[in-house]
This record gives sequence, C-alpha cells and structure tokens, in this order.
Amino acid sequence: MREIIVDDDDSKVWSLYDAGPRNIRCPLIFLPPVSGTADVFFQQILALSGWGYRVIALQYPVYWEIFEFCDGFRKLLDHLQLDKVHVFGASLGGFLAQKFAEYTHKSPRVQSLILCNAFSDTSIFNQTWTANSFWLMPAFMLKKIVLGNFASGPVDTEMADGIDFMVDRLESLGQSELASRLTLNCQNSYVEPHKIRDIPVTIMDVFDQSALSTEAKEEMYKLYPNARRAHLKTGGNFPYLCRSAEVNLYVQIHLLQFHGTRYAAIDPSMVSAEELEVQKANLQASSEQEQQQQQQQS
Repeated sequence: MREIIVDDDDSKVWSLYDAGPRNIRCPLIFLPPVSGTADVFFQQILALSGWGYRVIALQYPVYWEIFEFCDGFRKLLDHLQLDKVHVFGASLGGFLAQKFAEYTHKSPRVQSLILCNAFSDTSIFNQTWTANSFWLMPAFMLKKIVLGNFASGPVDTEMADGIDFMVDRLESLGQSELASRLTLNCQNSYVEPHKIRDIPVTIMDVFDQSALSTEAKEEMYKLYPNARRAHLKTGGNFPYLCRSAEVNLYVQIHLLQFHGTRYAAIDPSMVSAEELEVQKANLQASSEQEQQQQQQQS
C-alpha cells in the first residue's frame, strides 16, 4: 500500500493500492463507502489486475467539505500523472465520484462512472441538520450510527462474511476519519446532472435489503436516463465483497466500450472478448439455475 500527501497539510494522507500494468494511463479507481477502506475492494483488485486491467483502490484522508475532497482528488490524479480515469464509487464513494465529475466538468478528468448503491442527494438520509455536529461525537457513537445501516436479519454465508469484514474495517477508522465521512455523506448537497450528462454511466444496485431506499434508486435512474443498469438480485450493502464475481463481470462489461481506445483500462495484449462471452454465459446459466431452484421451493 502506498501513502501519498498532495495537500499543504501533512496530515492529509491518501492511501492506495495500485495494481495491474503501469503503462495504462486511464485506470479504474475505486472509492469506498463511509465504513470502508481501500482494501474492501480486494476481490476486484485481485481479479481485474489478473485480467490485465490497471486498478487503483483509494482511501481518502480527512476532508470536511466536498469541495476540499474534489480538490485533493484532482491533485492526487496530477501526482499520479493520470489525465482521465474511470471511477467505481460505492455509496458515499459513488456520490463523491459524481461530485468530482461535476467539479472537473470544464476540464474533464472522469471518463466514465460505475455507481454502486450510490445516491445523488444527501437529503435522503434526513441527517442534514446533524451533519455539523458529527465532529463533536465520540468514535463509538459514530460507529453506532454507521452500524445502524448494516443489514439485520438472516443473510447467507457470503453476505455475513462481507458484513464481518466491513465491521472490522470500520473498527480501524479513527474518530476524525469517521466524522468527516459522515459529514460529507450528510451535509446538504446534491448532484447537478446537466454538468455530467455526457459521461458514460453504469448504475449498479441490489434488489434485496440495503441502506438505499427505493426512492433514492428511482432518483438515480431519473438522473441518468441513458445509464446502463446492472441489477444484482442479492448483495446487500456490499456486493463487491459478497457477490464479487457478478460485480467484476459488470465492471468488465462497462469497460468493454473503451477497449481499443486511449481510454482503455486494460492492456491491449490481454483483451479476450471470448473469455468475457464465456463468463456472461456462465452468469446467465447460474441465474437461470437460481430461478429454477426458487420455483421448485415455492
């Protein structure tokens, strides 16, 4: 894991995993949710870099304003000498990805977006009035707020493991890290879609229980009427952990449109369309099998 400081303030440290071929100038960058660190995307880093993609998973430093985050992220891309990037954002990471695309719309730095369980308006959490007081709260209270959004009730083994892993990551975050992320998550802000309407978008969401309301999902569809939709039947709040094969496939399908261009996130020598077709067929077969099992049970 690399640590990079791009601000005048030495305490603002970006941590990142950079995997895959370094000659790729338009990699896929992963932004974690409130409770996450860079390593929550380890399944994507391992699989995608193995297939020839350059992927960078980030952990952001303490920023209290969205503008500050966007400025820091831009400086980080400058430091890494990356002109344009594809961004996969999960939950808060997805909101920040949209805000960064909006922030840089006059001199675009975002080539495409994959928004996983993301939202476009912080008012959906009904917490805008408390956003300014998170900095005062002790860490255990902040953790309690975040844990309140985790799935309760029966879940399958993979989802239980995913939740355990996220709880473990949550424990590793300090008070200021958590408070600043919750502040960004809840302070009054929304995405201005007209500034980023030309960016290719894939919206990835789940049909089972997650922290996002149906209204929030509908709002995203309205905001990006031309977006590709990647629906997962199950996966909860953290599909990249517990449904990684499906998530990785949807990421590949999204990035396929850039193969053979200067914005390809994959090494040209590693492109294998046949392999992708095989995986698509496998995914179809497994979902058909699942449906048959459900029909038999009912």
